[in-house]
Amino acid sequence: MGEIIIGIIIFIAVFVLVIIFTTMYIVQQQTMAVIERFGKFRRTSEAGLHIRLPFNIDRIVKRVPLRIQQNNIEIETKTRDNVFVRLSLAVQFQVDSRKVVDAYYKLSAPIEQIRSYVEDAIRSSLPKYTLDESYEKKDDIARDVFDTVSTEMSEYGYIIIKTLITSIEPAQEVKDSMNAINAAQRQRQAAQELANADKIKVVTAAEAESEKSRLHGEGIAKQRTAIVDGLSESFKELISSGLSEKDIMSILLTEQYLDVVNTFAKNGNHAIFLPSGANGAEDIRTQILSAFEANRKGEKE
Repeated sequence: MGEIIIGIIIFIAVFVLVIIFTTMYIVQQQTMAVIERFGKFRRTSEAGLHIRLPFNIDRIVKRVPLRIQQNNIEIETKTRDNVFVRLSLAVQFQVDSRKVVDAYYKLSAPIEQIRSYVEDAIRSSLPKYTLDESYEKKDDIARDVFDTVSTEMSEYGYIIIKTLITSIEPAQEVKDSMNAINAAQRQRQAAQELANADKIKVVTAAEAESEKSRLHGEGIAKQRTAIVDGLSESFKELISSGLSEKDIMSILLTEQYLDVVNTFAKNGNHAIFLPSGANGAEDIRTQILSAFEANRKGEKE
């Protein structure tokens, strides 16, 4: 009799434990549980401890995560200039906590569904741009995809957080061609810069030479002015001493001739003056005076 009672107690205890374990259930944070009763949707349960009818009368058919998820997608399509490229996209999405029922019951394969919408949006948006424009307008393309996919998936209880184009990769032959074009452009720019630098050097050298000639001319002009002023002063002094104009011209010309010879000798110039004899200076003086006399006669006539 006692054994029967113990057996009954054990049976009741096991029965109670089974009821407890099949009645109570826990839903974790950022998760919602979908509950069915006899195959029909009953309710959803948020995070925490909950009670249901035991023996699978109320059954948890799905624990739906509410955290943000990411779907990485690769698509091959072509641009407006008929270049085939491979795009890598990252689609960040999450289930709308207010539409958990739609997210579970309306779609059987949400990842594939999102992929299909993204592929359709990319193949509609990218052919609007050339290859170069697709790099510049990457954010615009991602925005077009976001607008299309978010609108479609919101009907099924999914929120599209962001669409990111992580890479745009054309074929290797196209990349090699682009690199060759860029290299040629840079070489052309380098040649232009070198040519401009050479031009600047030539122009600067010419300007410097022009300035040098100008300053040299001004120096010679000032020198000649000083010589003329000095000769004028000497002429006046010699006139006051009673010498004739002819004698004064002879003295000044001889002095200038000797100064020139002295200058050539100091600079180490190897030059021969003709006539080179002892009477050379006198001959030159006579010729210059004759020229002056002839010039005066011409002016008087």
